[in-house]
Amino acid sequence: MLRMTINRRELADFPHRSRDRVQPQEVGLPAGPRRRTPGLRREEVAQLAGMPADYYVRLEQARGPQPSPQMLSALARALRLSSDECDHLHLLAGHRPPAGRTSGDHVSPGLLHLLDQLPTTPAQVLSDLGDVLAQNAIARALLGGVCTVSEHGRNVVWRWFTDPTVRAAYPEEDHERYSRVHVADLRAATARRAGDPAAARLVARLSEASDEFRTLWELHEVAVRRHSRVRVLHHEIGSVYLGCQVLLAPEGDQRLVLFTPPPGTDAMGRLALLEVMGEERFFLAG
Repeated sequence: MLRMTINRRELADFPHRSRDRVQPQEVGLPAGPRRRTPGLRREEVAQLAGMPADYYVRLEQARGPQPSPQMLSALARALRLSSDECDHLHLLAGHRPPAGRTSGDHVSPGLLHLLDQLPTTPAQVLSDLGDVLAQNAIARALLGGVCTVSEHGRNVVWRWFTDPTVRAAYPEEDHERYSRVHVADLRAATARRAGDPAAARLVARLSEASDEFRTLWELHEVAVRRHSRVRVLHHEIGSVYLGCQVLLAPEGDQRLVLFTPPPGTDAMGRLALLEVMGEERFFLAG
């Protein structure tokens, strides 16, 4: 078997050239008045990829550890790479390109563009196992940016059953219903992915980490999540009641999740306030 090695010089150059080709407005960032770079700044790429800024700086300087496949996939999404470019990035880092899945972690540039065209509607792209693959700016502001690097750190089911701070953002009386929705949807996904080691590993780790998950899993409830309503307790804009519409991709292993304000509620005004606050924070930090 051919042994693959990392090409540090090319791995440093390719992301640099790629970020020069991406304009801030293409990824939902304001252009700002004082930009000396033709495309994205290093810290903006790191933010979009969910990785520490100093890690990305070391990558472009051809030093630091070998990036994991999960980190490379996150970087490919942040840089709006095509499938061919994503494969190239993996090869430069000494990894085989993702294979054996329909679309996997790669989110098409068209779908990413759609996210950016919804500035007032929180939207996410999730895998069928619950991995957050992409978010627009207002979704990050409402739901929190999630780690896109560690294997399960970006998974909404894992975080729901293992991180109490995630549940704190939702009313306690809704917790049981959300738990059952997560487990039933995951049960349907794992059946479609029979024999997939990633799916089996996620279920095994959840069963070991959470008694609640293990109890619900044994009920064998199955239901693909397509639409629901959620209440989010946000620390700046208060309680927000939203409709949750799930649009399935043709391949079936990715889904676009839209959080929309129901008619006759104040949710739209609260989201508009959140959008303004997010823009103000960006300019103050710039």
